[in-house]
Amino acid sequence: MIKKVVLAVAGTGTRMLDLAKDKPKHLITVLNRPFLAYLLDNLFYAGYKDIVLVVGYKGEMIETFKNLYVPPVPGEFKITAISQYDLLGTKEQGTYGTACPLMCVKDIISEPFIFLYGDNLYSVKDLKALNIDDDYHYVAGMYHEAPEKYGVLIFDKEGFLKEIIEKPKEFVGNIINTGPFKFTPEVFKKLPLIQKSSRGEYEITDIISLLAREKKVKVKKIEDYWIDFGKPEDIEKLAEFLKNDSKNFTENNK
Repeated sequence: MIKKVVLAVAGTGTRMLDLAKDKPKHLITVLNRPFLAYLLDNLFYAGYKDIVLVVGYKGEMIETFKNLYVPPVPGEFKITAISQYDLLGTKEQGTYGTACPLMCVKDIISEPFIFLYGDNLYSVKDLKALNIDDDYHYVAGMYHEAPEKYGVLIFDKEGFLKEIIEKPKEFVGNIINTGPFKFTPEVFKKLPLIQKSSRGEYEITDIISLLAREKKVKVKKIEDYWIDFGKPEDIEKLAEFLKNDSKNFTENNK
């Protein structure tokens, strides 16, 4: 039973424009609550008890939030925060990208764990479905009508990931990479093998690709929803979702 989750909340939130000027985008409020509170709620409802927040931009504000946040379920829980900026430096200093949170936790995690981005919201059901007790790694994906805008997951009949094709110009499939991910500690062995991408960043997809070549990654399809909280218009969309689908969001979380 997996209890540990690594949550990447170090980003500067540039797509949120001025809304993230004085706070991390993960703390932008929706219906009077920070977005991060909804994500943590679902993780705790899904049975995860040990959350590691990898903070960066205005990390002290997330630290304050962490200290005030109360999980929605009883029992023991643990939320810790480590600073990506302290360990790896800022984006301007040259160490940045989606793989960096893994670099930050490689020396403190020795068990299977869930990894996800702090600006993505998933259902309790889908988060629970990734709690898989085996030696494989998993990447979650879902059907999308416009797969050409995303990374497309190519996998065989047995569900093993073959490759991820980023923003394909021709149709190759319609299951896109949405995260979250389930990893075993084996993932950390691939960190020294990746280099900066064409964007100048260390990409988690490069690590997954290395594992996929060894037939160690499976695809898990999301059944409920994936909500990306990255742009100003996403605030209103999420608010409407929470209002109109309150049954999905509360009754099913109990």
